[in-house]
Amino acid sequence: MDGMHHHGDGGGGLLGAILTVLVLLAVASSCLLAVRRARRRNRAQGWNAWRSASFLTGLALLAVALLPPLGPAAHNDFRGHMAQHMLIGMYAPLALVLAAPVTLLLRALPPARARRVTAVLHSPFVRVAAHPAIALLLSTGTLGLLYFTPLYNTAMGYRAGHWLMLAHFLASGCLFAYVIAGPDPAPSRPGVRARLVYLGFAIAAHALIAQAMYGGFFVDIHAPIDQVQQGAEIMYYGGDIAELLLAGALVATWRPERHRKATMLPQRPGAGVPTAH
Repeated sequence: MDGMHHHGDGGGGLLGAILTVLVLLAVASSCLLAVRRARRRNRAQGWNAWRSASFLTGLALLAVALLPPLGPAAHNDFRGHMAQHMLIGMYAPLALVLAAPVTLLLRALPPARARRVTAVLHSPFVRVAAHPAIALLLSTGTLGLLYFTPLYNTAMGYRAGHWLMLAHFLASGCLFAYVIAGPDPAPSRPGVRARLVYLGFAIAAHALIAQAMYGGFFVDIHAPIDQVQQGAEIMYYGGDIAELLLAGALVATWRPERHRKATMLPQRPGAGVPTAH
């Protein structure tokens, strides 16, 4: 660590803020349009309003992370960066994933296109990428590479590098939340007990990285020591809260009595495929 924090302007100023707002509004509008189509296609089944609220909450968290005052602060202050990291990489993904966006998409699309999406979900690539070990490596394992090598300083020195880093936080965070506790169908998802084990590894890894960062062990971050230590505290406590929420979402899906009943029922030809509720 040293006292100089190399960074780029990253956010693009007023233009960047306007584009961010427009993109988030476009995504929110697309979500609401998909909900309307899903309800129109199946009025009896409809769509859970809490799912829509969860998705909009995730977008709101992204707005807080990317727009002023936090967005610009993340380029100049490591504490701002870590708060942004927590929102984009942990809290927003959980809210977005709990909205069951894949299920909504399948219900809103015409049958032919929905079958194509289902085929992609069952493809070998998605089965491998959606394994908890891969999701854990991409979401948590890469943090050591980011903060214990010059990668963070390099990324913060360029606007494109900073945005790629944020995109990685969001994508890997969504993947891990989906694999661990997502209500959407996941063909290769293991049982609840196995997912709790992987979540435990994620909690332990986050704690170790935050503690190493606080103590200055192997850390290569160009920022004042007090900023790095306070950023480590944000990561430690903020990460714990987010992972407890993820654990709660996972435990809420545990229905062992339903599983036992399902195994006792005879299988009928043409039985429907279960979907997320």
